[in-house]
Amino acid sequence: MDSTDGKNIGFVKRQELISESKEIEMIGHLHGDIFNQDKFLINGVEMSVKLVRSRESFNLIVGSNDVKFKVCITDATLIVRRARINPSVLLAHQKVLASTTAKYPITRAEVKVLTIPSGVQGKTLDNIFLGQVPKRCIIGFVNNSAFNGSLTKNPFNFENYGINSFSLYIDGQQIPSKALQPSFNNSIFTSAYHTLFSGTGIHFLNEGNGISCEQYGKGYCLLAFDLTPDLSANSSTHWNLIKHGSVRIEVRFESSLIQTINCIVYAEFDNIIEIDKNRNVTGCELESSRVRICHSTTVMNHF
Repeated sequence: MDSTDGKNIGFVKRQELISESKEIEMIGHLHGDIFNQDKFLINGVEMSVKLVRSRESFNLIVGSNDVKFKVCITDATLIVRRARINPSVLLAHQKVLASTTAKYPITRAEVKVLTIPSGVQGKTLDNIFLGQVPKRCIIGFVNNSAFNGSLTKNPFNFENYGINSFSLYIDGQQIPSKALQPSFNNSIFTSAYHTLFSGTGIHFLNEGNGISCEQYGKGYCLLAFDLTPDLSANSSTHWNLIKHGSVRIEVRFESSLIQTINCIVYAEFDNIIEIDKNRNVTGCELESSRVRICHSTTVMNHF
């Protein structure tokens, strides 16, 4: 995934799209905690969205650091869906808000980055999360210089680094009950690959995730864990009891690391926000997830 020759088919296709500084169109949805729920906000709630660009050294990949490129945004549009509500429904909302608050269950996402230095063959990462235990964790390992920004390296190249043992612990309880013990050199990593299904809600569905077993060990090595009792982290129909404790990771490699790497831990938590009749918004532990909700204003920093 770091190569810039003809073997990297994705790189070649993207290069053709923007060759000779051609302008291209892209569209996508924003990833923010407040958007991780299915309900419309009630009327009168003020919301502001702030987008912060990443550096060119992070979002571009070229064959040499000596070549200078930059991304120019010529036009940007935020598309927001709004609904016209019948006045009688609005009056009913206001009547209910006089005695209680509007409650919005959301999924709060949080990312932790932990550095593993070169020269080590095993590492224990303690107290990654203290307090509320996440309902889902997805873990990957990436080159440290690529994560910090390098024009010659892909920050989304999640290599396997010769992992031969991996365990996740919640308050000392190992998940899964037996440590994952892949052998990527011998193409034995089905159990690790299977976590992409069991940990993302598609384990019992007749659908895939776009990552083949052959691709998994070549830049797509992610480990997903659904920490709910009934594997319902992907479901919005119900909540499980919220637990508190600590999260720990133990990982070992076949040989000592020859470079410093970063362990990226993506976690999801069940949380709730409440809006009262004066449109004051209160939330639970939203500050750490880069969504700040206070009084009648919502600010979202998108990275």
